[in-house]
Amino acid sequence: MEAERSTIDLFADKYGAICRGHDRIAAELYTKYGVKRGLRDVNGNGVPTGLTNISRIESFKMENGEKVPCEGKLWYRGYNVIDIVKDLMNEKRFGFEEVAYLLLFGELPSEKELSEFKAILAEAGRLPKNFTRDVIMKAPGKDIMNTMTKSILTLASYDDEAENGSIEHVLKQSIELISVFPMLAVYGYHAYNHYEKDESLYIHRPDENLSMAENLLRMLRPDKSYTDIEAKVLDIALILHMEHGGGNNSTFTTRVVTSAGSDTYSVIAAAMSSLKGPKHGGANIKVVEMMKDLKEHVSDATDEDAVRDYLFKLLNKEAFDRKGLIYGMGHAVYSLSDPRAQVFKGFVEKLARAKGRDSDFELYSMIDRLAPEVISEKRRIYKGVSANVDFYSGFVYSMLDIPLELYTPIFAIARIVGWSAHRLEELLNMDKIIRPAYISVMDEREYVPMSER
Repeated sequence: MEAERSTIDLFADKYGAICRGHDRIAAELYTKYGVKRGLRDVNGNGVPTGLTNISRIESFKMENGEKVPCEGKLWYRGYNVIDIVKDLMNEKRFGFEEVAYLLLFGELPSEKELSEFKAILAEAGRLPKNFTRDVIMKAPGKDIMNTMTKSILTLASYDDEAENGSIEHVLKQSIELISVFPMLAVYGYHAYNHYEKDESLYIHRPDENLSMAENLLRMLRPDKSYTDIEAKVLDIALILHMEHGGGNNSTFTTRVVTSAGSDTYSVIAAAMSSLKGPKHGGANIKVVEMMKDLKEHVSDATDEDAVRDYLFKLLNKEAFDRKGLIYGMGHAVYSLSDPRAQVFKGFVEKLARAKGRDSDFELYSMIDRLAPEVISEKRRIYKGVSANVDFYSGFVYSMLDIPLELYTPIFAIARIVGWSAHRLEELLNMDKIIRPAYISVMDEREYVPMSER
């Protein structure tokens, strides 16, 4: 039986319609005034709003004065991310801490510097006394990003110098947040899993001798166990999600709120609020859900014609969530390829083989190949389309038995490193608050007295 609707529900229904009437702006006015919606032009190119020395993305090359799509490339502090990942794999070592050092301080660490940095991260990776019980365990919910944001803002109460904006103190705060983010996420999930889903409660402390990826799996799993390949692939996923230029929504949010002079906890909470949006950080969840729907509606997932037909149905808004999207395909910046997806795919295949998920990997590979063809047949493409890193990361998390509720928080565990680097860069270079301009298109009206309304 449908619950009786409250007075405020009915009020919102009535006045929501009024808002629609007054707040809708005609699309042609954006063209008339030259306003680039979403700070992007008709071809999807972002409007430059700042300078950065932290990372660089390449998706086009200039040839004879024209922009030509090219294979995507991503650099961290001048180093090609593919070269970084290859070296880590060749030497069979974990790299989260090493790459975090690079992004924060601008240079690759020596063995001594890396050892010191790891020790500092381990020392900083402690929550205040009773914080898990008094904050994380209170009012648990399914949205772990909200739970984490609440915890981040509460941590400001434990910092006597929360408002200190010096580079040294902000760096200290950043390192502390990077260190405790895995606990905020995993403990938040365990609280929800226990109090809301009536499952057993596990609170495992991180081991200072383990990498970030190893500790994530150790804290998440009841028996604390994991294999080397599981931890290594998760480590690569964290590295590839760690930073992606200043133009993405959450990093730009970091810079905007930093430019206002706000404290570190408020800045990172704002970035979290941006990342949790389904248009930003939740894409890999949509991929997993889409693949589940495909298997339910395609009797033979090895039949290319049947899979192709399903992809057409997605674009025609006849399948899954009827949004007209093939999730995990295409990117706001990259054209021919997303370098993160390219380098990640090889590791995904190794994990799939180890997990006995070969058939699933073959299906993902098939869609990786077919989707760009289907999209180009159906729609006008300005810059090419290819699989992005989220297409494969959700598959990896499912193979690691990571619950859907933690997919976006894991993104945050990685991306806080990039946010911290951009906050420091903004603090060192800003001289004005970021204040974009909006053109008013309203008509002036004569004021009407109450008695005449």
